[in-house]
Amino acid sequence: MKNTYESPLSSRYSSKEMKSLFSPDMKFKTWRKLWVALAETEQELGLDITAEQIAELKAHLEDINYEVAQAREKEVRHDVMSHVYAYGQQCPKAAGIIHLGATSCYVGDNTDIIIMTEALRLVKKELVNVISVLAKFAYEYRELPTLAFTHYQPAQPTTVGKRAALWLQDLLLDLEDVEYQLSKAKLLGSKGTTGTQASFLELFDGDHEKCRLADKKIAQKMGYSDCFAVSGQTYSRKLDSQILSILSGIAQSATKFSNDIRLLQNLKEIEEPFEKNQIGSSAMAYKRNPMRSERIASLARYVMVDALNPAITAATQWFERTLDDSANKRLSVPEAFLAVDAILSLYLNVADGLVVYPKVIEQHLSKELPFMATENIMMDAVKRGGNRQELHEQIRTHSMAAGKRIKEEGLENDLLERIAADPIFGVTLEALKALISPEKYVGRSPKQVEEFLEEAVKPVLKANEELLGLDVEIKV
Repeated sequence: MKNTYESPLSSRYSSKEMKSLFSPDMKFKTWRKLWVALAETEQELGLDITAEQIAELKAHLEDINYEVAQAREKEVRHDVMSHVYAYGQQCPKAAGIIHLGATSCYVGDNTDIIIMTEALRLVKKELVNVISVLAKFAYEYRELPTLAFTHYQPAQPTTVGKRAALWLQDLLLDLEDVEYQLSKAKLLGSKGTTGTQASFLELFDGDHEKCRLADKKIAQKMGYSDCFAVSGQTYSRKLDSQILSILSGIAQSATKFSNDIRLLQNLKEIEEPFEKNQIGSSAMAYKRNPMRSERIASLARYVMVDALNPAITAATQWFERTLDDSANKRLSVPEAFLAVDAILSLYLNVADGLVVYPKVIEQHLSKELPFMATENIMMDAVKRGGNRQELHEQIRTHSMAAGKRIKEEGLENDLLERIAADPIFGVTLEALKALISPEKYVGRSPKQVEEFLEEAVKPVLKANEELLGLDVEIKV
């Protein structure tokens, strides 16, 4: 066992893919790619940089001499300049042109954007897979009537598939946000110490067009179409706030799903997966705790609160930059992505293994449906010549009596028997039971699910079919 603290997001919850994106190795290799892009751009725009120097830089993109960088940082207390020095030790011919004209944020901020963009792409992949699994569940159970709740009180029936469509709708909104953010992704570029590009204007002998081109060329070499038009020393910290707001939105959707599953598991209508040898409680051997859904809610709460960090940071930056963002960013941004990665892995696992108990669902519905059918029963009696006001009073009286029997005596709902025995209604018990078939009270739920899946979900899955097939492994 390790004798130093390690984030549980890293050791316990998140995927290898997401952890790799926020690893030091990913960061420092991206720094080197950015230095190569800068050198190539400056050469193409006329600076005295040779092909041999660029080739030397490219030869050492991957084999970072971390020991040299770490030793140097102890001396100079500057991470970027330590890595410039270490890179120069491996590339003596190019040492003098590494980081030429740039400030630390050239590698730091551009790398942050690149990593967040790649992390958002992974989040998109996970979202699409959850949507796919839930879509199958919604279709399979589109016609199964279930008791719907408002205020967690019995309301009109819906279907199990229609309820799943509500979870899906939230995820589609989240996916739209992710795709929009990806569609406008852009780099900081090479803006210099206060964002004025003064150092590059000097390098290019006052040629403004070359300064503009430098940004575009660097962006293209790194796989982006553009850079921010203006900046201080850093890209606007508003970007971090926007991205974590999206992650917070995903956390909100996942919490809604997990809460519904936990409530349904208490009702014994639907359960999350429970493995053969899984222990639900150390004391109560019979228990089947919804621990995966609980973990979703727990991690999601962290993300929703964590999203305040970049919001406050964006609001409190002074002029062209202050460094009170740095330590906070190192914590808040990676941890949010690692947590959402864990949340979506759990969501996928739970959604793919949901266990439905139709008999329990039917039992709960049958206890409440007579109350919900009273308006239809009354209207049918009116059609046969009954007085609406008199019928309403009798319905009210019988309903109160049946309700008292259920709540105070713990007995079954006998409302239909009471109505059938009352001559004012003129209807048999058999006719009443036929009248309250659950399928008659779910409205358009089955069709709504079919239409929603066909018109809203299917096009999304079709457009992203190359992302499907994700397999996740849940730890603990």
